[in-house]
Amino acid sequence: MQDLEFSEIVGLICKEDPRFDRKAYNFVRQGLDHTVKEVKRKQPDRTGKSQHVTGAELLAGIRDYALDQYGPLAKTVLNTWGVKRCSDFGDIVFNLIEYSVFSKTESDRREDFAEIYDFDEAFVKPFLPPTGRRSRRTADQS
Repeated sequence: MQDLEFSEIVGLICKEDPRFDRKAYNFVRQGLDHTVKEVKRKQPDRTGKSQHVTGAELLAGIRDYALDQYGPLAKTVLNTWGVKRCSDFGDIVFNLIEYSVFSKTESDRREDFAEIYDFDEAFVKPFLPPTGRRSRRTADQS
Protein backbone atom coordinates (compact mmCIF):
# COMPACT_ATOMS: atom_id res chain seq x y z
CA MET A 1 0.00 0.00 0.00
CA GLN A 2 2.99 2.27 0.07
CA ASP A 3 2.45 3.14 -3.59
CA LEU A 4 -1.14 4.29 -3.18
CA GLU A 5 -1.91 7.99 -3.43
CA PHE A 6 -3.41 9.72 -0.41
CA SER A 7 -6.82 10.01 -2.07
CA GLU A 8 -6.82 6.27 -2.87
CA ILE A 9 -5.95 5.41 0.72
CA VAL A 10 -8.69 7.69 2.01
CA GLY A 11 -11.10 5.93 -0.34
CA LEU A 12 -10.15 2.58 1.19
CA ILE A 13 -10.49 3.95 4.71
CA CYS A 14 -13.92 5.41 3.95
CA LYS A 15 -15.11 2.04 2.66
CA GLU A 16 -14.08 0.43 5.96
CA ASP A 17 -15.13 3.33 8.20
CA PRO A 18 -17.82 5.48 6.54
CA ARG A 19 -18.34 7.77 9.55
CA PHE A 20 -16.26 10.60 8.11
CA ASP A 21 -16.32 12.32 4.73
CA ARG A 22 -13.19 12.16 2.59
CA LYS A 23 -12.85 15.92 3.06
CA ALA A 24 -12.30 15.38 6.79
CA TYR A 25 -9.20 13.32 6.04
CA ASN A 26 -7.84 15.97 3.69
CA PHE A 27 -8.56 18.61 6.30
CA VAL A 28 -6.72 16.67 9.03
CA ARG A 29 -3.73 16.23 6.73
CA GLN A 30 -3.67 19.97 6.00
CA GLY A 31 -4.24 20.69 9.69
CA LEU A 32 -1.22 18.57 10.56
CA ASP A 33 0.95 20.49 8.08
CA HIS A 34 -0.30 23.76 9.58
CA THR A 35 0.37 22.52 13.12
CA VAL A 36 3.91 21.37 12.38
CA LYS A 37 4.74 24.76 10.81
CA GLU A 38 3.26 26.64 13.77
CA VAL A 39 5.07 24.49 16.33
CA LYS A 40 8.37 25.06 14.51
CA ARG A 41 7.68 28.80 14.32
CA LYS A 42 6.81 29.07 18.02
CA GLN A 43 9.46 26.61 19.20
CA PRO A 44 12.47 27.03 16.91
CA ASP A 45 14.52 24.71 19.14
CA ARG A 46 12.38 21.84 17.78
CA THR A 47 13.66 22.50 14.25
CA GLY A 48 15.65 19.59 12.96
CA LYS A 49 14.05 17.23 15.43
CA SER A 50 11.19 14.94 14.61
CA GLN A 51 8.16 16.66 13.17
CA HIS A 52 5.99 14.67 15.56
CA VAL A 53 3.32 16.61 17.43
CA THR A 54 1.21 15.42 20.33
CA GLY A 55 -2.52 14.85 20.11
CA ALA A 56 -3.15 18.02 22.10
CA GLU A 57 -0.84 20.05 19.83
CA LEU A 58 -2.56 18.65 16.75
CA LEU A 59 -6.01 19.46 18.12
CA ALA A 60 -4.95 23.03 18.90
CA GLY A 61 -3.50 23.40 15.42
CA ILE A 62 -6.61 21.92 13.81
CA ARG A 63 -8.79 24.32 15.78
CA ASP A 64 -6.75 27.31 14.61
CA TYR A 65 -6.67 26.03 11.04
CA ALA A 66 -10.45 25.43 10.98
CA LEU A 67 -11.14 28.92 12.32
CA ASP A 68 -8.77 30.41 9.75
CA GLN A 69 -10.24 28.45 6.84
CA TYR A 70 -13.94 28.48 7.69
CA GLY A 71 -14.45 31.24 10.27
CA PRO A 72 -17.89 31.11 11.89
CA LEU A 73 -18.84 28.14 9.69
CA ALA A 74 -16.06 25.91 11.06
CA LYS A 75 -18.28 23.81 13.33
CA THR A 76 -20.93 23.45 10.63
CA VAL A 77 -18.37 22.33 8.05
CA LEU A 78 -16.77 19.82 10.43
CA ASN A 79 -20.17 18.45 11.48
CA THR A 80 -21.12 18.03 7.81
CA TRP A 81 -18.06 15.82 7.42
CA GLY A 82 -19.08 13.73 10.44
CA VAL A 83 -16.62 15.37 12.84
CA LYS A 84 -18.48 16.40 15.98
CA ARG A 85 -15.94 16.07 18.80
CA CYS A 86 -12.19 15.91 19.39
CA SER A 87 -12.19 12.12 19.58
CA ASP A 88 -13.42 12.05 15.96
CA PHE A 89 -10.16 13.72 14.94
CA GLY A 90 -8.36 11.01 16.90
CA ASP A 91 -10.26 8.32 15.00
CA ILE A 92 -9.30 9.94 11.69
CA VAL A 93 -5.64 10.19 12.76
CA PHE A 94 -5.53 6.56 13.87
CA ASN A 95 -7.23 5.42 10.66
CA LEU A 96 -4.43 7.18 8.77
CA ILE A 97 -1.84 5.58 11.08
CA GLU A 98 -3.27 2.11 10.34
CA TYR A 99 -2.65 2.77 6.64
CA SER A 100 0.87 4.11 7.31
CA VAL A 101 0.00 7.61 6.12
CA PHE A 102 0.78 9.07 9.55
CA SER A 103 3.20 7.66 12.08
CA LYS A 104 3.00 7.44 15.84
CA THR A 105 5.26 7.02 18.79
CA GLU A 106 4.82 4.34 21.43
CA SER A 107 3.25 6.88 23.76
CA ASP A 108 0.57 8.05 21.27
CA ARG A 109 -2.94 6.85 22.04
CA ARG A 110 -6.46 7.54 20.82
CA GLU A 111 -7.22 8.83 24.29
CA ASP A 112 -4.83 11.74 23.61
CA PHE A 113 -7.68 13.18 21.53
CA ALA A 114 -10.40 12.67 24.13
CA GLU A 115 -12.40 15.85 24.42
CA ILE A 116 -9.56 18.34 24.73
CA TYR A 117 -12.06 21.09 23.88
CA ASP A 118 -15.77 21.47 23.33
CA PHE A 119 -16.72 22.25 19.73
CA ASP A 120 -19.11 25.05 20.72
CA GLU A 121 -16.41 26.68 22.86
CA ALA A 122 -13.76 26.26 20.15
CA PHE A 123 -15.69 27.06 16.99
CA VAL A 124 -18.81 29.02 17.94
CA LYS A 125 -17.92 31.12 20.97
CA PRO A 126 -15.14 33.12 19.23
CA PHE A 127 -17.78 34.61 16.94
CA LEU A 128 -20.44 35.39 19.53
CA PRO A 129 -20.84 38.99 20.68
CA PRO A 130 -19.25 39.73 24.04
CA THR A 131 -21.54 39.10 27.01
CA GLY A 132 -21.91 41.25 30.06
CA ARG A 133 -22.48 44.41 28.06
CA ARG A 134 -25.93 45.75 27.58
CA SER A 135 -26.72 46.84 24.10
CA ARG A 136 -27.34 50.54 23.55
CA ARG A 137 -30.97 49.83 22.72
CA THR A 138 -31.48 47.86 25.94
CA ALA A 139 -29.78 50.57 27.98
CA ASP A 140 -31.96 53.26 26.41
CA GLN A 141 -35.11 51.35 27.29
CA SER A 142 -34.19 51.11 30.99
